[in-house]
Amino acid sequence: MHFHRDILSVNNTFGCHVLKLAADDLVACSAPLAFTFGLGMLVIFPLRAGACALLTESANPSRLAEIVEQHGVTVLATAPTAYKAIIREGHERKLLGLRLAVSAGEHLPKGTWEQMSDRVGLKMIDGIGATEMLHIFISAAGEDIRPGAVGKPIPGYRAVILDVDGAELGPGKPGRLGVIGPVGCRYLDDERQTAFVTDGWNVTGDICYTDEEGYFYYQARSDDMIVSSGYNICAPEVEFAVCTHPDVVECAVIGRPDAERGEVVCAFIVLSEGVVGDVEKVKDIQDYVKQHLAPFKYPRDVRFCDSLPRNTNGKVQHYVLRKLVAQS
Repeated sequence: MHFHRDILSVNNTFGCHVLKLAADDLVACSAPLAFTFGLGMLVIFPLRAGACALLTESANPSRLAEIVEQHGVTVLATAPTAYKAIIREGHERKLLGLRLAVSAGEHLPKGTWEQMSDRVGLKMIDGIGATEMLHIFISAAGEDIRPGAVGKPIPGYRAVILDVDGAELGPGKPGRLGVIGPVGCRYLDDERQTAFVTDGWNVTGDICYTDEEGYFYYQARSDDMIVSSGYNICAPEVEFAVCTHPDVVECAVIGRPDAERGEVVCAFIVLSEGVVGDVEKVKDIQDYVKQHLAPFKYPRDVRFCDSLPRNTNGKVQHYVLRKLVAQS
């Protein structure tokens, strides 16, 4: 549940301190209005600023880039996957008219941030939010942005890193993200309330760590953390390493149950056109990952596919892949 006042709260925090829309801005967002990301970017923030929002039917990344160029969009909000696809397909010049590029919904790789900075001249705004919290509560803008970091708690929020017992952890130590602010999780007569709120902290299910300056760095969702033979492996870290292979278009990583190791790293990979997904290519990718990450993090189970399942916001649906693995 959210109260009417929460609408003003998210505008007075992320809207006023990070986004800072002007009346002459035109905002486009790939998320539907039913998603809190879309609700904020297309309704709450533009209306409060007297700006305009461009409503579109669901658009793939190349179409999204065309819309930005065709209509003179100044602020674009979409998932990192879309920005990566726009760059990969060579459409980044269509984004040159943007004033702001906002990324949310999944981890923003440092490499994607740097590509947008080099080719479009924009310092992308990243953010961590949650449906239960209505919108983004950790972010940064302008000179406060640190590539690779999500940002700091937006004024009005407090955030900490907690261990499994609820104790606060210091810099450099990964743990559960907890946040308190003007909005919070309210499930009505639902057991998820006690799971999400612990000792007053809204525990979002994100695994993060902080640095000495108080910047927050995202590692994985708690259900994206793979424990294999006692080693903790962050799925997004493996995904990023696989995606830097020259023959890989995109990749999604999950943990596959294994009787001997508990879990093993399972990678679903979309290859570039014309590349054959055979045994030799599996070994090639595995050896490549071993050269870029600790060897125990390489994907033992590699599955080639034509595409990855996504929701309407372009976010990869890892739960669909887990179901496929369970069924097999």
